Amino acid sequence: MASLTVPPVPTWPRQDAIDLHRAFKGFGCDSTTVINILAHRDAAQRALIQQEYRAVFNQDLARRIASELSGHHKRAMLLWILDPASRDATILKQALTGDITDLRAATEVICSRTPSQLHIMRQAYRARFGCYVEHDVTERTSGDHQRLLLAYLAIPRPEGHGEWVDTSLAALDARELYKAGERRLGTDERAFIRVFSERSWAHLAAVARAYHHMYDRSLERAVKGETSGNFGFGLLTVLRCAADTPARYFAKVLHKAMKGIGTSDTALVRVVVTRAEVDMQYIKAEYHRLYKRSLADAIHAETSGNYRTFLLSLVGRDRAY
Repeated sequence: MASLTVPPVPTWPRQDAIDLHRAFKGFGCDSTTVINILAHRDAAQRALIQQEYRAVFNQDLARRIASELSGHHKRAMLLWILDPASRDATILKQALTGDITDLRAATEVICSRTPSQLHIMRQAYRARFGCYVEHDVTERTSGDHQRLLLAYLAIPRPEGHGEWVDTSLAALDARELYKAGERRLGTDERAFIRVFSERSWAHLAAVARAYHHMYDRSLERAVKGETSGNFGFGLLTVLRCAADTPARYFAKVLHKAMKGIGTSDTALVRVVVTRAEVDMQYIKAEYHRLYKRSLADAIHAETSGNYRTFLLSLVGRDRAY
C-alpha cells in the first residue's frame, strides 16, 4: 500500500509545469512549491508534467532540477521524477558503473523485485542506457554472486506470495539445500542458486518452513553459515523478502541506514523513493512494530532542511498503527 498522497481532484499538468517554472525563476529556488507539487503527484502525473514542461519551456525538467537543487535533496528528487522501472534501472546503473560501485545496492534492487518488475526494468535499462543490464552485471561482478544475479534476472518465476505451493516439492528443495550445505563439508553453491532463482517467493517461504520443521534450524541460519559476501547477501535478500515480506525487509534496511552515528543517505533515498508508491504504508507499520518508533520520527531526527521535508512528504507523518 502506497504512502503517496495526491490531490483528490486531478491537477492540470500544464499548470503544474508553469508553477514549477515560476518556483525556479529568480534568485534561489522556491523548494516548498517544488516539493508540494512533485511529492504529491503519481508516476503518470509526473510524466505528464515533464512533457508539458518540455513543450512550454523547451527545457528538460530533470536538467532544471539538477541546476536548482543540491545534495541529497537533488539526488532524491531526480530519482523520484522517473517512472518506477527507469528509477530502478538508474539506481542499478549508478551502483554498477558509477565512480564508486555499490554492489550491495545493485544486489538489493535485483533480489527484492518481482519477476514482472525485473522484466520491465530490463527493458528500461536497455532503452535508457543502450546496453543490457546483464552486460554490466557481468562486467562488475564475479563468481557465485554473478551467477545468482544473472539467474535471478533471467529465469521467469510466479509472482509474489499468493499462489498455491506444492508442499512435497518444497520439502524436496529443503532436503536438497540441506545436502548442499549443512550436511556436507563445503557448499554446493549451484544448488542454492537453482532453488533461490527458480522458485517463487511463496514456494521459497514454504521451503524455509519445511527446512525448519525437518532439521530444527532456520534456513536463514544455514545460508549465513554456508555463504558469505555479496553472494550470501543476495541469497538472504531473496529469502527475507520471501519468508517474511518485502515490507519487513525494507523496514530493517531503513533502520540499519539510520542507526548509530551518521546516516546512509544513499540507502535512505533508495528505499523511500522506490517504495513510496508500492508498499510504504506496510513498511511504516513494520518499522513501528519492530522498533517501537514511527519511521517519520526516525527520518525527521536523521535529516534536515528541504531534504527532510521531501522525504517526509513521501513517507507521511502518521504515527498510529
